[in-house]
Amino acid sequence: MRLRLALAASVAACVFASSAPPSPEAHFGHRMGADRTVLDWDRVVSYFRSLERTSHRIRLRELGKTTEGRPFLAATIASPETLRRLDRYRWIQEKLADPRRTPPEEAEKLIAEGKAVVMITCSIHSTEVASTHTAVEFAWRLLTEDRAKFRRILDEVILLLVPSLNPDGLDLVTRWYRKTLGTPFEGTEPPELYHTYAGHDNNRDWYMFTQQETRLTVAELHNVWRPHIVYDVHQMGREGARMFVPPWTDPIDPNIDPLIVQQCNAFGMGMAADLTAAGKTGVVVNAIYDFWTPARHYQAYHGGLRILSESASVRIASPVVVRPDQIARSGRGYSPRERSWNHLEPWPGGEWRLRDIVDYQSVAWESLLYQAALRREDLLRNFYRIGQRAVARTQPYAFVVPASQRDPGAARKLLETLAFGLVEVERAAEAFTAGGRQFDAGDYVIRMQQPYSAFAKTLLERQRYPDLREYPGGPPRRPYDVTAHTLPLLMGVAAHEVGEPFRARLVRVAEFDGFARPTGRLPASDSDTWRRVNALWKAGAEVWRDPESGDFYEAPGPGRRRVPQPRIALYRSFVPSMDEGWTRWVLEQFGFEYARAGNREIRAGRLADRFDVVIFPDQPPATIEEGYKSGTMPEEYCGGLGEKGAAALVEFVRQGGKLIFLNRATEYAQARLPLGVRSATSDLAPREFYSPGSLLNVTLRSGHRLALGLPERIAIWSEQSPAWEAPEDVVVASYPGADILASGWLLGERYLAGRAALLDIPVGRGRVILFGLRPQYRGQSYQTFKLLFNALLDF
Repeated sequence: MRLRLALAASVAACVFASSAPPSPEAHFGHRMGADRTVLDWDRVVSYFRSLERTSHRIRLRELGKTTEGRPFLAATIASPETLRRLDRYRWIQEKLADPRRTPPEEAEKLIAEGKAVVMITCSIHSTEVASTHTAVEFAWRLLTEDRAKFRRILDEVILLLVPSLNPDGLDLVTRWYRKTLGTPFEGTEPPELYHTYAGHDNNRDWYMFTQQETRLTVAELHNVWRPHIVYDVHQMGREGARMFVPPWTDPIDPNIDPLIVQQCNAFGMGMAADLTAAGKTGVVVNAIYDFWTPARHYQAYHGGLRILSESASVRIASPVVVRPDQIARSGRGYSPRERSWNHLEPWPGGEWRLRDIVDYQSVAWESLLYQAALRREDLLRNFYRIGQRAVARTQPYAFVVPASQRDPGAARKLLETLAFGLVEVERAAEAFTAGGRQFDAGDYVIRMQQPYSAFAKTLLERQRYPDLREYPGGPPRRPYDVTAHTLPLLMGVAAHEVGEPFRARLVRVAEFDGFARPTGRLPASDSDTWRRVNALWKAGAEVWRDPESGDFYEAPGPGRRRVPQPRIALYRSFVPSMDEGWTRWVLEQFGFEYARAGNREIRAGRLADRFDVVIFPDQPPATIEEGYKSGTMPEEYCGGLGEKGAAALVEFVRQGGKLIFLNRATEYAQARLPLGVRSATSDLAPREFYSPGSLLNVTLRSGHRLALGLPERIAIWSEQSPAWEAPEDVVVASYPGADILASGWLLGERYLAGRAALLDIPVGRGRVILFGLRPQYRGQSYQTFKLLFNALLDF
């Protein structure tokens, strides 16, 4: 019997060896991480398909298509026995995720049987090319190297490997790098966004789910597998540490379960120890990156660990030399030059190559996966415990979203967003009382006694970001991203927090069509109206508007004015602006037609022949005025509007055109156009005035055409946004005298009190509109979309 088994094993080994997975070198023609090598997505796809054909330890799945139509892939890697029972292991994860339907005795049996599920995601930021190289090589090694650690990983772990979260950007960066290879511009970043709409913000989309790649990842991986760990692989600047791994620095969102945070700390420190054991210097922990906003991660609100590594970069794929005197003297939470408990072996400087990044990442990947294999039962048991703690939440008891809303479209979108994130939404079958307030039949209820209540709570409540300083009495410590994410404020949706339990007859719902709408008119307050208006224009129909209410109609009537379809231009600099991408996305989502106008088009003048309105998205004024300086990029991408472009804009507005400037772009307008307003904040230091991505209260001027369809008091997105001293007749939105902060963090409220946040200034026969806010912030701020949309129209 033993002889027959040995012979069978020998035959199987021979069969496997005869069709062994091809090495990366054989497929791509070079080693992964070799100097000046970048990858084509179709070659990455074909390589993973060849691995699937030649190994019984990998399955490849196309999850869908990217924004530009490329295949979006995930590989599942595990032992053949595990792959044969994937449906069973998914079911175990689903059972452990909800302790309400899985008693502890059953859970223990499932914990003993289940596998650790780890997802590794690569190159969401496409100039950070190393992790796709690492994915290719590490997958091949895991499938072909007969090592005890790898055998343990394959037996105990299900690895979900996403070779790139942004294949479109991967190809864009590859094309640009090859175009500039061997020129003075080798290693520069492309002169366009490396995600079609979001650019670098594509990893700030993990709670609003606006982009195709985000939605595919969440719907097809996160929500199917509910991973215990998601490891997001990034790169950072080149003058500091060589690699960051957790623990995170403060602040940590209090809605993230402490058990998740402690496990992140433990696994991250294990990775740091293994990197140090492998001779890798310059490893930093508990620095640079905080754990605050859900924009950058999904799984920590869904029972899983968020692990991040950030490796020092090269110039895309070209080596760099960093002299000791070029290493930064200070960083967020550590000094790159000095030894400290969280940075024990500083990197001394020298040559740094793409291959070095791949080597560091390979050690970190193996460390994380091996730790997950060794602590498989701990991961599953703690996953179950986190769910137990979530369903036992008592404060608050629930949030109620009334069915009667000023903006039914935004309310529906808010509930759809929560439901996409696996939040359970119920609807009242009859009227009820909660928190001393009467609610109607049909109102929506989100109770907190559910597995993913942390996700709902962090998005529905107001944030109170801590006042963190570089030192006592010193300047503010910059958040890694932003400080607020309160969806009801961003979207203009009424949502009521209820602290104490209440009785109501509730029914679970998955569709949210219970919001009342009037007949015979299209309310300006309803986000969906704007899609309908643009659809009418597209069909060749006329649109009419009541100048008092702002409501739209499909036929003329008393007092109504015809609204012509605006001819919109969106300024595009060769210095990529994420805000430009988000503006395009919002315009397209609501059906607005527009053209992109670059420096050449604007400098050519005669803008009024082609456009009614020109939008300048948020960007530093120098990128509009000067763009890239000559010699820093190929000449065709250098320069800005200059004198000729500024003159063309003045001519356009004097002839009756409309210029819209968003956030920082308003500084260009103030410098180049005769506006007669003064900034109230531009000369203030951060310790005096600081609004690092916060929601602030403003009051709108009643009856103004830009404010039609909006309530008198709203919250706007402020990101170190300007405020002005201006004549009263040009002010559309102004800050109140007190209680300005709605959510997030604000220093220097007194500098905003009574100042203007939105101006509508006549110039010649035209108008210049200055937004001291980002009205289309990351595709989220549905309430202030309407300020921008109103600004586009003439009637």
